Amino acid sequence: MRSFDQDFAFAQALGLKMVERGDGRCTMAIDINAAQHFSPQHAAHGGVAYSLADSAMGGALTSLLPDDRWCATLEVKFNYHVRVTEGVLTCEAAVVHSGKRIANVEARLYQHGKLVSSANGHFAIFAAPASA
Repeated sequence: MRSFDQDFAFAQALGLKMVERGDGRCTMAIDINAAQHFSPQHAAHGGVAYSLADSAMGGALTSLLPDDRWCATLEVKFNYHVRVTEGVLTCEAAVVHSGKRIANVEARLYQHGKLVSSANGHFAIFAAPASA
């Protein structure tokens, strides 16, 4: 299994951290702080939670794929339930079904022990480029 978080500059820039990954599951977290992540409405920008979920869902799926297969997000339905404030935001993602070319993955995001967002996404599975 490839290392998911090495050389993932976007995740590093946002502050995403890998907690656990394997067997079609992935948990990632981010420490939300006002200076870096808040919108003008004094809550975390929705793109932060979405990026965490999308990354964790990709991590869950790639934990099942051989090194010569990659994946890419096709679509994600994302639900924002309550506003996200400062503190650790954790995402738990799990593969629901994986076929040869398409997979379905779910994610739940929690802060302070409360469900704050949920997502369901479809991912394409394809051969890694020869140069990779």
